Amino acid sequence: MRNLITFLLLCFLTGCNWSASREKKTRELVNEEILGIDWDDVDKYPLFEVCDETVDKDEQKACFTKTLLDYLSHSLQRSELVLEEEVADTLYVDFLMDDLGAITLTEIHGAEGTRNFEAVFKNHIQSGLDSLPTIKPALKRGIPVKVKFRVPIVLSPQ
Repeated sequence: MRNLITFLLLCFLTGCNWSASREKKTRELVNEEILGIDWDDVDKYPLFEVCDETVDKDEQKACFTKTLLDYLSHSLQRSELVLEEEVADTLYVDFLMDDLGAITLTEIHGAEGTRNFEAVFKNHIQSGLDSLPTIKPALKRGIPVKVKFRVPIVLSPQ
């Protein structure tokens, strides 16, 4: 009887030890996988309905950027924005897109000469963003993720 209890106790202790080593190996594999992920890049860029999701990432990015710029350009032209000074410069507009596809204007950067116009442009760009159609969010490993991006808006005196 004593040998049986000792045997069962020994089996129980070694069984727990095997479980711990499996758990440790699993944690190590997960950590290796996480370290191998490039967190600065997405697998699929955000997409408008007009963009083809089967093309490669560069074409997806180009389609998204072109479509976004077309909408923003149309919005700015519709607003008939008139500046008192002739400005020929480029504004860089920073956006944040959340994991649901909602897009938010975060910041506008420009040269010193355009600093006083940035607030005016911000309102017009925001109204353009509000009129955007549905956007599919960016994907990383099949999971919708937040992304930041910057697009240039070229200002010309015309």
